[in-house]
Amino acid sequence: MNQLIDVKNIALDPDQLVHNDKIATPMYTSSELFEQEQEKIFRNTWVWVAHTSEIPDKGSFKLSKVGREPVIVVRDRKDNIHVMVNRCRHRAATVCEVHKGKTSSFQCPYHGWGYGLDGSLRALPNPEQYGDNFDKSQHGMLKLRVESYQGMIFATFNESIEPLEDFLGAAKKWIDLFMKQGGGYPVKTLGEHQFSVPMNWKVQLENTTDAYHFPIVHKSFLQSLDEEAEKTFTFLDGEGFVEDLGNGHSVMVMIPELVDLEEDLDRKIPERFAELAQALRDEGYPEDQVRRIVRAVGGSGFNLNLFPNVACSMAFFRVLTPVAVDKTDIRHIAIGMEGGPDIANRVRLRLHEHFQGPMGFGSPDDAEVWERIQRGVDGGAELPILVNRGIEKEVPGEAGPRGHVSDETGMRAAYAMWKRMMQE
Repeated sequence: MNQLIDVKNIALDPDQLVHNDKIATPMYTSSELFEQEQEKIFRNTWVWVAHTSEIPDKGSFKLSKVGREPVIVVRDRKDNIHVMVNRCRHRAATVCEVHKGKTSSFQCPYHGWGYGLDGSLRALPNPEQYGDNFDKSQHGMLKLRVESYQGMIFATFNESIEPLEDFLGAAKKWIDLFMKQGGGYPVKTLGEHQFSVPMNWKVQLENTTDAYHFPIVHKSFLQSLDEEAEKTFTFLDGEGFVEDLGNGHSVMVMIPELVDLEEDLDRKIPERFAELAQALRDEGYPEDQVRRIVRAVGGSGFNLNLFPNVACSMAFFRVLTPVAVDKTDIRHIAIGMEGGPDIANRVRLRLHEHFQGPMGFGSPDDAEVWERIQRGVDGGAELPILVNRGIEKEVPGEAGPRGHVSDETGMRAAYAMWKRMMQE
């Protein structure tokens, strides 16, 4: 199982790079392989680009990425959502550099070509110089196929790909559960934390459904909690599990009693939320709504990994963008309740900052380990990277193989999809 890998003669063959129980070091280090991934994976599957709450009104837009390709996500005057490559069709300058906002059109700063919210070329200076046969309708911005599910917007360059809902498959059930964090209100994005890590993107892809590291890497976080909360987050000996959901997706259930946030609302409110509950009562919310909101504020008891670039992680969205073979951009996006109590959304942000903020306990600790992995793979290239934990004890789940919460079932799911796409 732990035999060395002949990396000199591996020829970047997916069959040699990915085995059921291990992967080869070039998966993290090969620039040639990284370029192949941009074409075969990120240009050929559904990639998460935004949440609908980020573009709430007609004319709202935000910048995003599909792999390394810059795109604009925009809502037009008819309320349709478009995703377009952020590039003028004339001389390739970006037509937008504002991260997020509202507009009636986009204009290239170089020669003034103007585009509508749907990407169509509307006007250009001195068009007569292009001749009588110049057709503006053939020179609009390059558009991607767009579909959404539960407010999550995905885009793809592959026009023949299966519908988004088919691609999500068994993961839809878990997205539905995750969105119950609206507490009866629509989910919306709040603040976010962005940072870059000198690591390969697959290092982060593995992390979201890796519970094995939690008590070690996040020991300082556990020590920062009250006794009741620390017990909740000490879950390796509990009834949780990790399951392969197909198409590279996986779910890691850490706190089973918090899978469906609308079940058993009569349970005792945790002490850390007692002040919030009383504040909501003081504002006139009925007890059943108080309990629903408080439960939502605490977040879901699972992490959902959606191949290849987004996770619904307990109480936030985690989005990865591959920049280079050894550089990945990360966005941690807090979520809240659209139209919900301000005090509840403030508590959500404080909880997010505690773990995922730049001065919190989660992100800095994770980022250090991710960076050390990338440094470590510069040595011993012939050594395999093991993803074999729990492989002999998996059992059938609802959608695919299921293992103990600390098993590497989710990683094996992602690499099976990686291998499939790289071979197509």
